[in-house]
Amino acid sequence: MKFSIGGSLKLAFRPWVEGLENIPAEGPAILASNHLSFSDSFFLPAVLDRKVTFIAKAEYFTSPGVKGKLTAAFFKGVGQLPVDRSGARGAGEAAIKSGIEVIERGELFGIYPEGTRSPDGRLYRGKPGGLARVALATGAPVIPVAMIDTEKIQPPGKVVPKLMRPGIRIGKPLDFSRYQGMDGDRFILRSVTDEVMYEIMKLSGQEYVDIYATAAKRQIAEAEKAAKDAAKAADKVADKASDKDGKGAE
Repeated sequence: MKFSIGGSLKLAFRPWVEGLENIPAEGPAILASNHLSFSDSFFLPAVLDRKVTFIAKAEYFTSPGVKGKLTAAFFKGVGQLPVDRSGARGAGEAAIKSGIEVIERGELFGIYPEGTRSPDGRLYRGKPGGLARVALATGAPVIPVAMIDTEKIQPPGKVVPKLMRPGIRIGKPLDFSRYQGMDGDRFILRSVTDEVMYEIMKLSGQEYVDIYATAAKRQIAEAEKAAKDAAKAADKVADKASDKDGKGAE
């Protein structure tokens, strides 16, 4: 990954990085990043000397066809962890278990607290499950990360990326050892998550929206559907009016 794809990405896109010194040379840490594009999981590992293990939705490992097999082979090859998000509790429990295992091996664990890509470039409320519980269960430091302009390089639905420079800002490690052993307290989990999201907001400069990105996506989809339905209704009215005008002329 680092010498083939990673090297090509750095050569072609020339990503700029700030705060690289905040990544420990060894030992476990949690990298908590905003999520603007599918390419986030490529650019961040490419600029680091160490391996970063992200959790990835199970669909990347199970999609049919040639493209699906190639995608699955890639994600397995770079050691990413599949998470089934279809269960009643979503990715939470699987993310926690996977994250703890990565941290216990002394490695870097990458997670997107928003839970999904931002639908409009804004920063959304962090989910308090995976990130906070892994941090409190392991005592590992949380390093906030901001991806900059990656949504412009590869917007959702676009396969061919646009050649431009993305940025990566890496913040100072956050220590939540004061809360260790309190991972069963939902107020503590929310407090930890909000503190991390605040640091990501400062690094990224994004507008913060205090709802979950999944809810925002539903709202956007509903608004688009309503707009289409309204347009269809307007077309029907216009067609009826046209028919009446035609009959009147006859």
